Amino acid sequence: MEGFREAVGTSGPVCVRGGRTRWNIGREESSIWTGEPIREVVAPAGIEAFEPAEMTVSAGAGTTLEELAAALEAQGQEVALEGPSGATIGGSLMVGWSPLRRGTLGETTDALLQADCVGADGVRFTAGGPTVKNVTGYDLCRLLVGSLGTLALVGRVILRTRPIPESSRWLAGPVEQSVVRKLVHRAATVLWDGSQTTVLIEGHEVDVRDQTKRLKSAGLSEVELPELPPFRERWSGALPSGGVLQIGAGVVHSWKSPVAPQVAPGIAALALRLRDIFDPERRLNPQCDPHLVAA
Repeated sequence: MEGFREAVGTSGPVCVRGGRTRWNIGREESSIWTGEPIREVVAPAGIEAFEPAEMTVSAGAGTTLEELAAALEAQGQEVALEGPSGATIGGSLMVGWSPLRRGTLGETTDALLQADCVGADGVRFTAGGPTVKNVTGYDLCRLLVGSLGTLALVGRVILRTRPIPESSRWLAGPVEQSVVRKLVHRAATVLWDGSQTTVLIEGHEVDVRDQTKRLKSAGLSEVELPELPPFRERWSGALPSGGVLQIGAGVVHSWKSPVAPQVAPGIAALALRLRDIFDPERRLNPQCDPHLVAA
């Protein structure tokens, strides 16, 4: 972390380079940066400590999700982070997209227990704490998730882990999503394309088998993992052509590149005040605006 702090320094625009898998998120394509060149730094990488009994893992923010998943899977655990091949822990947290299986894994904001960061002033600080029940002070971790690195640059994290489900099944059929949701205890995800509901159920084998039986009686059949459209946008009340709504998440998977969402004036003003407090000179990822993220 000390080397990371020195690399960030105390002056000049700076950003963290991770896997570059979602590098353009939060950046307007039409904007051209004309300021001082932005330095790119690399966050620490590697898993530092894994406590299966405590269900926590400590790792550098530059660690890839593949490396993290491999280490956790050996002990039958996982985290509520997902992203394309090459994505890093830090990048996934800064984008803030919750996993498709959020019904059982939880939100990405729930996964981050502690973040060791470097602020715009070049000073190290720690947000959160190493335990799930830590409630001391302000919940800065939830503020950092989805901020695109505009409030602080994260170097090391402690994440909450969860057990990998014993069994899982995808089912789909021409049944209303409201009917499907009544037939399952807690779905990992429910998808609706306007005519068909697709649901993922997971948990203990006996429970999954029982729910599968009920769903098949209602008209659903077992299917393979569905291929979703590549873009994400916020639910506006109307499903675009070919789009798939993630029920309960407010996320639409679409084939068309989304338009940046409209932000309420009050929310925009609050976000600017927070950024003024954390980074008054706009050193950190100056090209990025978290409000340009579609979902």
